[in-house]
Amino acid sequence: MISPDARRSTAASGNGPESPRVPRRRPRALDDGFHLRKMLGTTAMVPSPDSRGAVLSSIANPHPEWLYCQRATKDSHCNLSFRALDHFLKYQRTPAGDGAGCIGTPSQHSLPIPSTSIVISLFFTIVQPSQVCVLKMETKPDLEAKAVDIGGNGSDTSPPPYVTDNTVGAIEQHEELDFWTRHGLSLNSFKRRSGGVVLNRDMKTRHMHMIAIGGSIGAGFFVESGNALSTGGPGTLFLDFLIIGVMMFNVVYALGELAVMYPVSGGFYTYSTRFIDPSWGFAMGWNYVFQWAIVVPLELTVAGMTIEYWQVDVSVGVWITVFLVLIIFVNIFGSLGYAEEEFWSSCLKLGAIVVFMIIALVLVCGGGPSSGKYSEYWGARTWYNPGAFRHGFRGFCSVFVTAAFSFSGTELVGLAAAESKNPAKSLPGAVKQVFWRITLFYIVGLTFVGLLVRSDDDRLLGSGGLIDVKASPFVLIALDAGLKGYDSFMNVIILVSVLSIGVSGVYGASRTLTALAEQGYAPKFFTYVDRSGRPLMSVILIIVFGLLAYVNLDASGDIVFAWLQALSGLAALFTWGSICLAHIRFRHAWIYHGHSLDEIPFKAVGGVYGSWLGLILVVLVLIAQFFVAIAPPKGGLNDAEGFFQTYLALPVVLFFWLCGFLWKRAGWLRTHQIDVDSGRREVDWDTIRAERERVAAMPAWRRTLNFVF
Repeated sequence: MISPDARRSTAASGNGPESPRVPRRRPRALDDGFHLRKMLGTTAMVPSPDSRGAVLSSIANPHPEWLYCQRATKDSHCNLSFRALDHFLKYQRTPAGDGAGCIGTPSQHSLPIPSTSIVISLFFTIVQPSQVCVLKMETKPDLEAKAVDIGGNGSDTSPPPYVTDNTVGAIEQHEELDFWTRHGLSLNSFKRRSGGVVLNRDMKTRHMHMIAIGGSIGAGFFVESGNALSTGGPGTLFLDFLIIGVMMFNVVYALGELAVMYPVSGGFYTYSTRFIDPSWGFAMGWNYVFQWAIVVPLELTVAGMTIEYWQVDVSVGVWITVFLVLIIFVNIFGSLGYAEEEFWSSCLKLGAIVVFMIIALVLVCGGGPSSGKYSEYWGARTWYNPGAFRHGFRGFCSVFVTAAFSFSGTELVGLAAAESKNPAKSLPGAVKQVFWRITLFYIVGLTFVGLLVRSDDDRLLGSGGLIDVKASPFVLIALDAGLKGYDSFMNVIILVSVLSIGVSGVYGASRTLTALAEQGYAPKFFTYVDRSGRPLMSVILIIVFGLLAYVNLDASGDIVFAWLQALSGLAALFTWGSICLAHIRFRHAWIYHGHSLDEIPFKAVGGVYGSWLGLILVVLVLIAQFFVAIAPPKGGLNDAEGFFQTYLALPVVLFFWLCGFLWKRAGWLRTHQIDVDSGRREVDWDTIRAERERVAAMPAWRRTLNFVF
C-alpha cells in the first residue's frame, strides 16, 4: 500500500497518480479569491476559476496556516500571502501533477524574517489558462526564508503599488506598542514604522457614518449660502443645491462600491490611476492635495474672523495661532483623532441644524417673539417679493460653484475606508446616510433660509473679501427673530464647523500625498509613516501650508486669498467626475474579465447609469461655470483676471495632467489593461449572502426602509 507521503511525492513528480482535485465548484470566496485552509500533510489541486485566469494548483502545507490567493488574469500577478507565526517557510517550485509548469527560470531571493508574525508574497505569471504551479512549503529552522520569484524574460513581477499589502504585520506591531506610543503621545511614536507604508485601521462604523452625514458641513453651508441667496434668489438656491445633491448621491454610491472593493490608501485618486489613466490619476492626486492644502489656511482665517463677531479686542493673528495649535493637537492622535473629532463635531453640527429647522418652521408660521419680525404669519413672501430668481440665467449658473463648495469633503468617507476595520460592513451604511444629509439638512435647511431671508438684503453681501460670518443667513435669522443669544450659538457652530473642515483638510491632503509618494508620484520621504500610524512628513507639510493664514494680516492679504480660493474653487468637481468615470470603467472591465455583478459586495444604487448621470451633471456644471467666468451674474463681460479667478482650476488640472504624462508616459487604459483583481481586501461572503437573503425575504416596505437607512 502506498503511503500518503509517497502518493504526494509521485504526484508532484508527474510519475504517479494525480493529487485529489477539488470539485469544480467555486470554493467559499473571500475578496473574490480563494481562502483555503490546508491541514497538516494534505495536498489539494485548485482549478482555474475562469478561461482567463489561473491560480495556485497544489499546496503541500505541513502547518495549519491560512493561505490566500487572489485570482489572477493572464499575464498578471497572483499574490500568495502566507502568515508565518514563530516559524519560517521555504517555497520550492515543483512540476505540477499533470505535467504543466510555470514559465521562466526560478530565482530565489533571501528575505530576513523577524520572530514575530510576517507576511510573505510570491508573484508569478501564467502563460496558458490551463497551466498551474505547485508550491511546496517546508519548515526551516534557519533565520531566513526563501521566496521563489518566477517571471518571464526577466520582467518586473512586483505588484502595482496600490496593491501592496503588508498591513497585517504592521497592525499587529502597532497593537503590541504601549499606550503612549500607540496614540502618538511619546517621542518613540515618531520613529518610522517597520513594515512599509501602512496606516492604522482605527475607524469604527460610527465614525464612518458621521463623516458621511456631517463631515463636510462647514462655512459653505452656514455662510456662503447667503452669498448664493443674494446672487440667485431662493428658487435658484433650492434648484442648484438639489442638482448638486443628485450628482453627489451618485458620486458617493459609486465611490462606496469602489471603496468596499478596493479600500486602498489614496482612495479615489488610485481609482483614476488604475481604471482611467495613470497620468490623469497623477493630476487628480495633486489636484486633491492642493485643494485641501489651500483649504487649511482659508479655514484658519475664517475661524479667526469668526471671533471678531463678539468684538474681542485681540488680533486675528492670535486666534489663527490658537486654532492652528488645536488642529495640530487633533492630528497628534492620527486617524483616530480625526475620526473622533469628526464624530463629535458632526453630532454638534447636525443637532444645531435640527434645532434651526424646528425654530425656522415656527418662525415661518408666525410664532416668533413679538420683538422680532416673524411674530406674524410669514409664509413664502420672499419668493414673491423680491422673487424666487435673481440675475436670470447667469445667477442660476453662478450658484453651482457655491453648492459644490458646500458639498466638498463628502468624498472623504471613501478616503477613510482604507483606515476602517471592516469597510464592507461600515461603508455601505455610511453611504446611505448621504441621502439624509442631502435631503434633510441641505435641501430642507436651505429652503427655510430662502423663506426667511430676503435675497436683496444688503447684509448678505458682507464686508467683501473673505467669508464674513456676519453675512451668514443663519445668524441674520437669529437677529431678525429677536432670539437673544441664538445668533451667538449659531456663530459657535460656524466656528466648530470651520475648524472641523481644517482638520479634514490636513487629513485628506496628507493621506493623498502619502499615497502619491508610495506610487512614485511624489518624493519618497512623504512615505514616512511613524509607529503610531501617522503619515508624519505629509502632515507636517500641510500644517506648514496653514501658515499662509498669516498672509491675511497684511493689507494685500485679500488679493492673495482670492487667488488661493480660485485654485480650489472647482477642484472638487474634477474629483467627483473622475470617481464616476472610474466606476464606469471598473464595471466594464469587471464584466470583460469574466466576473458577474453578484461578486460585488456593495453595488451602487444607480449602477453605471447613475455614474453616467453624475458625470454628465459634473460636465454641465463645469460648462455653466465657464459661462459665468465669461459673463458674471451682475452683467457685463469679465476681464482676464476675473476669468481666471473663476476658472483657474481647469488650467491647473491640465498642467498636472501634462506633468504626469511627461513623467510616466502613460495614457488612457484600454479595458483589457485594467486590473480588477489586485488590492482587494478580504470579504466575508457568507455574511454578505446571508444578509442579502434576509433583505430579499422582507416585505416591500421593509426593503425600502433598509435601502434608505
